[in-house]
Amino acid sequence: MPQRPPQNGQQQPVCTGLQNLANEDWKLLRGFKIGLLTNATGVFSDLRHAADAMHMSPYVNLVALFGPEHGFRGVAQAGSSQDSHTDPSTGLPVFDIYRKHGSELLSTFRKADVEILVVDLQDVGCRFYTYIWILYEALVAAAMASSDMRVVVLDRPNPVGGTIVEGPVLRAGYFSGVGLKPIALRHGMTIGELAQLFNGEFVPSEAGKACRLEVVRMSGWHRAMHFVDTQLPWVPPSPNMPTPSTALVYSGLGLFEGTNCSEGRGTTLPFEMIGAPWVDTRLTEAARDAGRRGLCLGAAYREVEFCPSFSKFSGQTVRGVHIYVTDPGRFEAVRAALVLMVAMKRLYRTSFAWRTPDFGSGKYWIDLLSGSSVLREAIDNGADIDEIIALWEDDLVWFETTRTNYLLY
Repeated sequence: MPQRPPQNGQQQPVCTGLQNLANEDWKLLRGFKIGLLTNATGVFSDLRHAADAMHMSPYVNLVALFGPEHGFRGVAQAGSSQDSHTDPSTGLPVFDIYRKHGSELLSTFRKADVEILVVDLQDVGCRFYTYIWILYEALVAAAMASSDMRVVVLDRPNPVGGTIVEGPVLRAGYFSGVGLKPIALRHGMTIGELAQLFNGEFVPSEAGKACRLEVVRMSGWHRAMHFVDTQLPWVPPSPNMPTPSTALVYSGLGLFEGTNCSEGRGTTLPFEMIGAPWVDTRLTEAARDAGRRGLCLGAAYREVEFCPSFSKFSGQTVRGVHIYVTDPGRFEAVRAALVLMVAMKRLYRTSFAWRTPDFGSGKYWIDLLSGSSVLREAIDNGADIDEIIALWEDDLVWFETTRTNYLLY
């Protein structure tokens, strides 16, 4: 049953699934050959890495490590990973499994001679963040195995909380590496809860049966918590996710990757600053006006200039908006992105444009990120923010109903 927040004002310390598994002396893993899918975020509260702790434990036979996008130690930029190599800390083989799926991924697990795959990844609560999809691919591959390979997911907090669910649900025809199954853009689930949803709703139709899955739950976490409430250390899960504040805006402002505007990559505040060389003060004024009218709560806006060191407009002066989340419990990131996109389309009609994908799918990148053509077409047709949001409300009701069956807290 979902846990209620403490009523006496005393906050329990949050223990991750990793910590709770270690507290039981790794009992769940004893006697099996273990593979660990993780990255730099797989740490205890004292910042020891899970791979190092497992490797040193007499109870764990850790035989292989697996790296997602950005690599096992998290050094690669977006859209890339680290090649397979030997981990210098443990001496274990590291297999690069980014963009692997199905039989290819299963072959990698077999090559590593893994009986239990442990997954310990910090998600950011957004559908187009790729870690949840390498988790899905791992579940499918494990379900395909004839040797009853198991997957153990060590749960971690959703850094943007578990109460707000928003944004469009991915639709058929728009599946890609940034979204493989119909979930909401901001899903409001932990990675352990998502594992259960994937395994219950989607894995059997792809693999013929569900995976043998176990989720090691957190303790002390409740759904209204944001990451700053957990007292856990923040380790950037990717190079452009430097702080919990970045995660708060990412599920909305990340949509600007599908436009010709800078989403702040190449600065110290990626996804918190949006802009372009042709933007002027009217964008900040429009965002503030939307806030006054109640169209986007829990945020404040500062007019800003920045010069990205890489990515869009590298080396150029960009004008735009810096978004400050003032009330995380009320802030809706997708709504905030719509405020800015609608204003840009109206104010800079001849300059603002949608970016097409680089890999030849023929679909707009914004459509793959948002999950369909609905958002793009509505903005192009001059719809207002509430009209746009209404277009996916029925899909969102379906997802919220489905999601309820898999919540752990």
